[in-house]
Amino acid sequence: MTNRTIQKSSVATLPAEPYSNWQRYLDLLERRQVPARYRRWYVRHVEGFLAAFPGRRLKEISRDELLDYLARLAQDSRQPAWQLRQKVDAIRLLLVDLVGNPAAMTVDWGYWAELGAKEIPLAHPTLARELPPEAVLRKAVQPEDLPPQAREAVIEMLRILRTRHYSIRTESAYRDWVVRFLAFSGCTPEAVTSEAVAAFLSHLAVERRVSRSTQRQALNALSFFFRHVLKRELELADDFRPARTGRRLPVVLSREEVARLLEALEGSAQLMAGLLYGTGMRLMELIRLRVQDVDFDRQMIVVRDGKGCKDRVVPLPQRYQEALRRHLAERRRQFERDQIDGPVSVYLPEALARKYPNAATDWRWQYVFASARLSLDPRSGQRRRHHIHENTLQKAIHKAAQKAAIPKRVNCHALRHSFATHLLEAGYDIRTVQELMGHADVSTTMIYTHVLNKPGLPPVISPADF
Repeated sequence: MTNRTIQKSSVATLPAEPYSNWQRYLDLLERRQVPARYRRWYVRHVEGFLAAFPGRRLKEISRDELLDYLARLAQDSRQPAWQLRQKVDAIRLLLVDLVGNPAAMTVDWGYWAELGAKEIPLAHPTLARELPPEAVLRKAVQPEDLPPQAREAVIEMLRILRTRHYSIRTESAYRDWVVRFLAFSGCTPEAVTSEAVAAFLSHLAVERRVSRSTQRQALNALSFFFRHVLKRELELADDFRPARTGRRLPVVLSREEVARLLEALEGSAQLMAGLLYGTGMRLMELIRLRVQDVDFDRQMIVVRDGKGCKDRVVPLPQRYQEALRRHLAERRRQFERDQIDGPVSVYLPEALARKYPNAATDWRWQYVFASARLSLDPRSGQRRRHHIHENTLQKAIHKAAQKAAIPKRVNCHALRHSFATHLLEAGYDIRTVQELMGHADVSTTMIYTHVLNKPGLPPVISPADF
């Protein structure tokens, strides 16, 4: 798009000398390596922003006005996530890089562009319990992949898993393994045998080359299927041997590497990564954190419904208390804006929505790290604000690790591993660490003793350093 075309098509102009300022913006897009085919769309996004503030000096637009505009952009559920990211990026370049608006410098642009851009689908583990087993299976398996009799058996297993309150991720894993096994065996559920299971497990180990833990998960799923659906025990032959057990050490970052990683992040992503390291929470435990679970007075966080349906308490790091207070204040303003236009609810697990009808619109039950986008429940028509999608934080940490030049396989769980290892290095006993990590067995926690710099004894010095 030429400069003259931009001038004619603009519904509003940049302040003072429109031609030169549009040229400056185009030059900025080129310097930031925005592809040429996208630049005309960046211009259109800026035009839309300028039209919302006619006659206003861009440097004088306040933070609240800017956040309200971004919130209106995010509420359009019809636009895909990439388009929201593009609009946010166009406005950020205008206000931060070109104009230097002081209020824009304080906006968490990463949240609006990345963390809040991706919607949570109905099949997401947080919401999947709302779908009946029949609907879950329809979404996961094509009708031609399983005969009707096999589908009924899998649906029955899903019902039993929910009756026994297995986690949704376990339900998903067991469903997939049973479906794969039935497709592999080619038999009806009543006709499958223990020999077919042994052949399937051997196929996984030999042809598919899966790890022992994966093979063990498949075996657990099939054992559950045999015992609770087929009403008979799975009896493998005496000569069947599972894949050899191996020991994998966790990826642990040094304190200096953690500091570099956190420095490479910004905004909400930095706060969330800092809490992962400072509390030892799992990723989904952090993502699903509710406002009422943060206790500033007692300096602790209550982790609800963790792995194994267990609650536990973790310390609230002093370093992040002020940042978390600011984040919650911003989150409260977002919540209050939601309620002005009509009730915006939050997802409540199990039967809590029936037990506490007003809790879904209560501040205490809101997610601490909420999405920037509202979602519409297609069944009830309710508007909801879910938590952010976990993939966005995982991507942010992956990019930060590359930026910080950390030569390790860094992910969110590495921060949890680092939390446990650094506590043991500081002299905390292993039972305390076990409780903080939420491990059912201390043997799980013992793995961190294998990566300690000083595992309770004087450090071993290499003969090369004698």
